[in-house]
Amino acid sequence: MKFDALKNSYPSRRSVIYGRKGMVCTSQPLAAQAGLDIIKAGGNAVDAAIATAACMTVLEPTSNGIGSDAFALVWTQGKLHGLNASGKTPMALTAEEVRKQGHATVPHRGWIPVMVPGAPSAWAELSGRFGRLPLTKTLEPAIRYAREGYPVSPVTSYLWQKAFNQFKDTLTAPCFKGWFETFAPDGHAPEPGSVWKSEGHANTLEMIAETGAKAFYQGELADRMDAFSRETGGYLRKEDLESYWCDWVEPIHVNYRGYEVWEIPPNGDGIVALMALNILKGFDFSCRDCADTIHKQLEAMKLAFADGNRYVADPRYMKVTTDELLSEEYAEKRRALITDTARMPEPGAPKGSGTIYLCTADGEGNMVSYIQSNYMGFGSGVVVPGTGISLQNRGANFSLDETAENCLGPGKKVFHTIIPSFLTKDGEAVGPFGVMGGFMQPQGHVQVVTNTVDFLMNPQEALDAPRWQWVGGKKIQVERAFPYAVTEELVRRGHDISVMAESTTFGRGQIIWRNGDGVLCGATEPRADGTVAAW
Repeated sequence: MKFDALKNSYPSRRSVIYGRKGMVCTSQPLAAQAGLDIIKAGGNAVDAAIATAACMTVLEPTSNGIGSDAFALVWTQGKLHGLNASGKTPMALTAEEVRKQGHATVPHRGWIPVMVPGAPSAWAELSGRFGRLPLTKTLEPAIRYAREGYPVSPVTSYLWQKAFNQFKDTLTAPCFKGWFETFAPDGHAPEPGSVWKSEGHANTLEMIAETGAKAFYQGELADRMDAFSRETGGYLRKEDLESYWCDWVEPIHVNYRGYEVWEIPPNGDGIVALMALNILKGFDFSCRDCADTIHKQLEAMKLAFADGNRYVADPRYMKVTTDELLSEEYAEKRRALITDTARMPEPGAPKGSGTIYLCTADGEGNMVSYIQSNYMGFGSGVVVPGTGISLQNRGANFSLDETAENCLGPGKKVFHTIIPSFLTKDGEAVGPFGVMGGFMQPQGHVQVVTNTVDFLMNPQEALDAPRWQWVGGKKIQVERAFPYAVTEELVRRGHDISVMAESTTFGRGQIIWRNGDGVLCGATEPRADGTVAAW
């Protein structure tokens, strides 16, 4: 991709950043700089991604933690590799057990939605296979920030205070005591610029670094998670941790107007973005900010989500294949359903507020698209006392319907929202991109791709542009900067439009593109505390 082909007059708040020897983009400036420092110290893009991800568990704990899940796409030596570090449910947990406790759906907080965390295994696996530096080196910055402290950034402080105000009245069970001890030790959330530190985080990260994450899954940390779970009515056991490790997977893709858009295969919902793009490539778009374009994008997104929600699950339990969902024939059938008016989304028949995203690149051509999440902000709200291990609540996305592919069950992976993405053209890397934020993520991916490919926006323009979000039925949310005339026309077409006062629910993205001369072009999210660290 040539950057000059993407220059456009679309109004952008910030310009893109260029570099050649290294680049890290994420939503926390200190983390991005730490990743770039690792490259300067002799590491590669993979080492930088690990360092940045570990830092983010300390620097932005509102969105992820040591107990997170993760996914990665790694471009190296002309090939794209996929890593699935999403966890599995404890073997003692069943849908019947949850229903017996009086729940009609999986609760969002507490032990029930907790699954085995995958992120520590991702750091160790990435380091061992593609890294240049030892894990003890790449985790050094995160350990230092945890032990010495750091000034909390504004958006993180806002989300921290929002969570505290909610949790102080609702998280009263014994399993939540570790959250308040760790994240509100003075009885309140940190203000912007105030210094926060956690010795528990530092000690845990040191054990993970020194043992290649074995302490987390087989040793002292596993014992402490097991003991706290038993003490406070949880289901997670050391045996669940011992039997887990992340998996290498083959990335999936569709061709969109000459570009290959890549995602992690199910159990992730990256396939939803690909299904939507497969539908949209059958249309021609003359302008971005016109109702007909947005209408078609929304309708394609709704159809893709309907199929994703119906069919995507742990791949061992799926009754349709990825190939069937991404076939040209099926895309044509779904495209034919789109008319000039909004419709309720329904699945077809193919057979007949909590995530961080980062991307890195080095001067040798290595590039990483990486995402890590606790889900719904601080996740389950369960923090193992004295360890800084904030456990994710990914199990909240399970169904309790025994006939559903995505029904809660022992040792299962859940339909997962976090998705890294990657763009290639003619077998060459264009670069990593992603938009974090629950079920906004596939929608953000579609908007970034169409902004880039259809409307020739540079990376920063593609992120700055006002976003839309389908939230169910015919309900659509748009940002305040969305053109008024477009929203009025969408209403006339049958969409139920809400203009949102805040932009925090519209995702937070990062992009790095690389041109044929090896120049890196980075962009970061205006809706967060993001930065591009370049060398």
